[in-house]
Amino acid sequence: MAKKDISYPEQVLEPVKKHLADTLTELERRKKNIVKEDPFMDPTRLEDNAAVDADAAEQTGHMRVSAIKEALDRSIIQIRKALSQIKIGRYGVCEKCGEMIDTDRLMIVPEATVCMKCQK
Repeated sequence: MAKKDISYPEQVLEPVKKHLADTLTELERRKKNIVKEDPFMDPTRLEDNAAVDADAAEQTGHMRVSAIKEALDRSIIQIRKALSQIKIGRYGVCEKCGEMIDTDRLMIVPEATVCMKCQK
């Protein structure tokens, strides 16, 4: 697992960095808003003596919000990781094998930190 000393030029990375930062901001905004949709966050819920079907709807709503929040958290972590890779000059280099990640993959998934071969 020998790492090669390769990196993209700054003028190539600047738009990628801006795109990732903008995406991170949007994901954090969405996460903040999705938490507000969680039925478990409603303070009047504790005073409610609703029917069993209402309780089931709350459970389903909570599970949906939790799943979306978990997916957003994973995306946020990946984007932060990619931004730190840019900062240290390792963006576009597979963190497992040390080879360059295919540029087509980076165009589709700019937050990718592993190549397709290692992803499999």
